Amino acid sequence: MIKRVVALFAAASLALAPLPAAAHRGHGALSVVEIDVKSGEVRVSHRVPTHDAEPALALIAPDAQASLDDPEAVEALKLYMDKRFLLAVSSQTVALALKDMTLGADEVRFEYSGRIAPNQTRAEVAVISALFADVYADEVNQVNIRRAGITRTLIFSGAEAGVPQSLEPLTAEP
Repeated sequence: MIKRVVALFAAASLALAPLPAAAHRGHGALSVVEIDVKSGEVRVSHRVPTHDAEPALALIAPDAQASLDDPEAVEALKLYMDKRFLLAVSSQTVALALKDMTLGADEVRFEYSGRIAPNQTRAEVAVISALFADVYADEVNQVNIRRAGITRTLIFSGAEAGVPQSLEPLTAEP
């Protein structure tokens, strides 16, 4: 009798337990823009969950294998990232060069660098972050912009992800 109760309890526990594979983690990316107000150095990092990036390769690189193990797919992903994220300071697009990329089991990370004139580091900053918004309708991209010890956050989602958002110029010295 006790064995039967234990077996029923174990079966009920398994049936009611949330399954990790059934949990939907959502679609999103985190980008961090750091502007050094003294030197004009600009660093941008993008963190994208691998569970978003890899399936998206089917659309981004339709002639390649939808895998981060395929060099052709990774090259297409690099080009895609360049086209879907735009940073402008004082209405001038900032040229960003890919410096490092990490293809991890949980996360794909891109590291870029660029430079602006030091006298422009406090000017208006505009961003477009449409990363994977054309792939996933519920994509939400968070962009943190740090300069002069101040961090501001912009959120891009859905069909509005391709619309530029901007931060006002910094006026006060820290």
